[in-house]
Amino acid sequence: MRIRIFGYYWQLGLVLLWVFESTVIFGSSVLAFRWLGAESPAVMWAQSAVLASCVMVAAIAMGLFSRRLRDQTAGIMLRIGVSVLAGAIVGGLLLYASPNHRPAWTEVFGFIGMGLFSLTIVHIAVRGLIDEDILKRRVLVYGAGNNAGRILGLRRRNDQRGFKVVGFVPSGNEDRVVPADRLIIRDIPVSEIADDLEIDEIVMAMDDRRQQFPLKELLDCRLNGIEVIELATFLERETGKVYLDILIPSWMIFSSGFRRDVVRRYTERGFDMLASFALLLVALPVMLLTMLAIKLEEGMRAPVLYLQPRVGYAGRVFRVMKFRSMRQDAEKDGQARWASTNDDRVTRVGKFIRKVRIDELPQLFNVLSGQMSFVGPRPERPEFVKQLAETIPYYEVRHAVKPGITGWAQLCYPYGASEQDASEKLQYDLYYVKNHSLIFDILILLQTVEVILLGKGAR
Repeated sequence: MRIRIFGYYWQLGLVLLWVFESTVIFGSSVLAFRWLGAESPAVMWAQSAVLASCVMVAAIAMGLFSRRLRDQTAGIMLRIGVSVLAGAIVGGLLLYASPNHRPAWTEVFGFIGMGLFSLTIVHIAVRGLIDEDILKRRVLVYGAGNNAGRILGLRRRNDQRGFKVVGFVPSGNEDRVVPADRLIIRDIPVSEIADDLEIDEIVMAMDDRRQQFPLKELLDCRLNGIEVIELATFLERETGKVYLDILIPSWMIFSSGFRRDVVRRYTERGFDMLASFALLLVALPVMLLTMLAIKLEEGMRAPVLYLQPRVGYAGRVFRVMKFRSMRQDAEKDGQARWASTNDDRVTRVGKFIRKVRIDELPQLFNVLSGQMSFVGPRPERPEFVKQLAETIPYYEVRHAVKPGITGWAQLCYPYGASEQDASEKLQYDLYYVKNHSLIFDILILLQTVEVILLGKGAR
């Protein structure tokens, strides 16, 4: 089951897992401080709250509560280890900034030991429970044709954490692609079928709604407390993207989302300024070392920055700043090209800084100037935008928000270097444009840490 809070769809099982593990790690820290001699109960509670909070934020950043996580036990243990260590270090530094709450190093090490043990045991033991049917919506699909077949395409366990398809009710004379054993051949109204099967939600997946649309039956379902939703809305909620090939303009116009009110604009700008200044303070030494490395590899006269036209908010063109990671003659013929895997135009320094995304750091100045946001769709070159807008429907909708240094599409899909990749990434960009909020931005920013540490999607 998924619930929508602050414009973002949360997997109920993962939310419960996070709450349960937060309680466990807080309890572990309390025990560690008590056993190792905390000065007073008030200090102990404060220390425990800070360290536990830092660990759970780090756990989100390491993808432990991501619906895309597919690691086995070894991978999960590694992520837990990094989360506890990182949380203990950050939390310890925060506590040492307060003279009244400084823990002893023995207490911090005790917290790390107990945290690693308890969080590993609990996460491995409890994570399987989030796949139990009791936490899933019982779904009845109305339709058995090509549209309904898309739901069958959600085969992975991660894809089905929010729902369980009880069956498919054929509609009209559509060509059936759903296996016969999944069909519910009805001789009673849909409302009675839904009541008999204890259905929570009906997904309308007819190939042609002009044939035998069951208006009265669906109205009865709604009056009985059963949700009835569009296929596009269902797939958006369960996959985190907007499917282009089933998208109709009226759905974009009348569905919730695609809002950009005054509050959102001000919170976005405030978040951009705060995050950019904070990251600049931390990254300044890294940026100086990167500039020196580029100079040492290609000569003291070689430029360290690369300015390139990109399309931003409302289709306006601006010059994005990046550390130069390719040779100076990478496009000497003036022809714009996609970056490719093992691109021979990339320098040795460039290969490293692209892998860990250091080349993106100068874009912080684009954010401070208001040309970009910290989170948003990736800005593309005008040549590519013109080409893609002619072949991919709704491509220019991504320009309804500012482009970002990181974004939902960058998290969910690897680096795009073709028209097909651009089409796939657009589906995630549309999801972000439709559902963007401050909470969603913070979640994306946290999960970007995992992408950087694991070097996902870089070329």
